[in-house]
Amino acid sequence: MIVTLIVACEIGFWILLAGGLSLRYLARMPRAGVAVLLLEPVLELVLLIATAIDLKNGATADWKHGLAAVYLGFSVGLGHSTIKWADQRFAHRFAGGPPPVKPPKYGKERTAHEWRTAGRWTFAASVALGLLQCAIWYVGSGDISSLRDWQTKMLLVIGINLAIAASYTIWPKQPEKSQS
Repeated sequence: MIVTLIVACEIGFWILLAGGLSLRYLARMPRAGVAVLLLEPVLELVLLIATAIDLKNGATADWKHGLAAVYLGFSVGLGHSTIKWADQRFAHRFAGGPPPVKPPKYGKERTAHEWRTAGRWTFAASVALGLLQCAIWYVGSGDISSLRDWQTKMLLVIGINLAIAASYTIWPKQPEKSQS
């Protein structure tokens, strides 16, 4: 049930995003579009409640509950930037908006971009870590190894993103030198 709900939340996210942006740009109803986009956190709330109820009713904490926590963490940490990304493209394609802003390619600007990206992913993984820890406390006794495994994976996500950002600090990407 939990996996099905996670899939439904992901599909629901994209449906609400498309619907909200369509109302905003195609139907020229920006307030209605915002209202639809504000429904998106309701999906996460439903998933959180369903996961808690499943655990409360005696389900063994397993990978599905961990996946739900990770999904929620990533929705919180990356949802806004995903909506912003889609909004720029939708506005450009359907409403005559400016072309989407491309990330910088070189130098300090690229390094700063990589650190912002690492910050978003670190925040998302940290929220997931917190939710996983709350699930561990909520379950109390019993087998929590799958939740601990997810925590390890989230620490790995943080480490990889920080390593990528640090690499751009140490070795900033430079434009290729043209041959004359």
